[in-house]
Amino acid sequence: MTAAESVQRPRLLLDTHVLVWLILGEAGLGAKARAAIRVAARQDRLLVAAITTWEIAMLVTKKRIELDGDVMDWVRDALATPGLSLVPLEPEIAVASTRLPFAMHADPADRMLVATSRQLGATLVTADRALLGMAGKGHFRAMDAGK
Repeated sequence: MTAAESVQRPRLLLDTHVLVWLILGEAGLGAKARAAIRVAARQDRLLVAAITTWEIAMLVTKKRIELDGDVMDWVRDALATPGLSLVPLEPEIAVASTRLPFAMHADPADRMLVATSRQLGATLVTADRALLGMAGKGHFRAMDAGK
């Protein structure tokens, strides 16, 4: 293995919609993001925040997304994706989500995702324009999931 091959890429934290796109094979996920996700999965550096499971269940409950079968079964199957790890909601992340050092909207899931990304030094993979804009200002690292 060359030195370049041994360098690990950053961990990738999937935004909720990105996990759904990935599992359902939806076209919203761009080629560059899909390739980065494949590499991260091979390196066991692909992450999903615990808040994402809550958000998926809420989206199903509100009928904003429809999944085949029970949401708990879907979540279990999604979390069984090779190379994907669940990041628990640690107290440090929960508290950090209320103390972000920049202005951010009040959406609890987004705040938890950003805090998780910052806490772990992970790159958030998202198509959310507001989050990408915040990342563009240097508040955390993000990758545009649509590219």
